[in-house]
Amino acid sequence: HIFSVIIICRMRKMPFEGMTLLDYAINAARVLLNIAMQKQDRAGLITFAQSTDIFIPADKKPAQLNLILESLYRQHTKFLEPDLEQLFSVIRNRISQRSLLVLFTNYETMESLQRDLPFFKRLSHYHLLMVVFFENTELQTLTESKPKNIEDIYIKTIAQKYMMEKKLMVKELHKLGIIAVLTTPQNLTVNTLNKYLELKNRQFI
Repeated sequence: HIFSVIIICRMRKMPFEGMTLLDYAINAARVLLNIAMQKQDRAGLITFAQSTDIFIPADKKPAQLNLILESLYRQHTKFLEPDLEQLFSVIRNRISQRSLLVLFTNYETMESLQRDLPFFKRLSHYHLLMVVFFENTELQTLTESKPKNIEDIYIKTIAQKYMMEKKLMVKELHKLGIIAVLTTPQNLTVNTLNKYLELKNRQFI
């Protein structure tokens, strides 16, 4: 059983090449679940803000993909803080079989991730958890630019600090035995799918 779990309130509306982070997450979930069903896995979907917006149990019936697609394209960013305790309760009560949970979210600081680590740790006790979040491509551009004055040097240093924090987040998740995928929005679909296929080939699922 494979679930795409999208924390929609963490998907900022800031556009990347004309699309929001939520748009990228939706496209990645669509491709991932389509391939999963082609490989005879059962695909399901959860979208969550302060409460569960959508819960589609994992299945591989012919109409499943259309149901998932119709549900995905009704989603839009919500500026709410997610109630992860409620999400944990929904997953524990409604997903009885150990499953792969591909959780699409985003974090900009280590502090924000650390607040959610207890939730991830509890969830990974029952399921194989993959947390997918985004590199900030604007920061990447700043770190690669040549500073022209003191202010530019300061801005570049801050950008490098935040880029390093993202890499530390991956290490922190790995320490807990949680799979972490840090990716640019443009490479989200490919990197998520490749990680799923890797897990499949290694017989983790």
